[in-house]
Parts: sequence; structure tokens; C-alpha cells
Amino acid sequence: QVQLVESGGGLVQAGGSLRLSCAASGSFRSINAMGWYRQAPGSQRELIAVITSGGITNYADSVKGRFTIFRDNAKNTVFLQMNSLKPEDTGVYYCSLRVRRLTYSEYDYWGQGIQVTVSS
Repeated sequence: QVQLVESGGGLVQAGGSLRLSCAASGSFRSINAMGWYRQAPGSQRELIAVITSGGITNYADSVKGRFTIFRDNAKNTVFLQMNSLKPEDTGVYYCSLRVRRLTYSEYDYWGQGIQVTVSS
């Protein structure tokens, strides 16, 4: 049983910044990776940023240099700092958590999604 609580979305003008937060709670053996996905209007959900348990990060080309993913391991929380926002960043952002369950299997959990709207 894992719960993900997302916060930090909203409406912002182009060029502005937002910080998304996702806090995980529940029972699992370990967190293997934490990431953020985005589903833009009329588009499929795509990976925006991910950070592994070893601290390795990866970003979609469209956000490199503008977004930063980081974590607070003590609080099982992952953040997405979004700077220099563009209208095309608009969409629903989903936190994703890949954990090793108590049964040792890997499983992906998803947050409820949070709206980010960037106006021109």
C-alpha cells in the first residue's frame, strides 16, 4: 500500500517557475526510481524527468536546462523544479514511484496528477 500526494501546480505566465512536490508513504522495501510524467492536451503521457536510487537523472530533451528533478530521501519526496516555463509545458503532471515491494517484486505507483498551465 503506497500513497503519493502531489502538490505545487497551478497557473503561471511564460518565463515563470513552479515547483512540484510528490510525497510517498506506505510500505515497501526500497525506492528504485522516482519520476515525473506529463500528459499534454491531445498527447500521450511522456517521461519528463527521472531520478534513480543512485542519484542518476535523466530528462526529456524538451526540458533539459530548464527543469531539475531532486529528492529528499529522508522524507521519500521527489521534486520537480520548473524554470523558464513555456506554454507547451502545459499539461497534467504525474508523479511516479518505482518501488521494490515487500514481496520483492517491482511495481509502479502513480500520483493523481496535477495541472500545470502556462499562459503566453
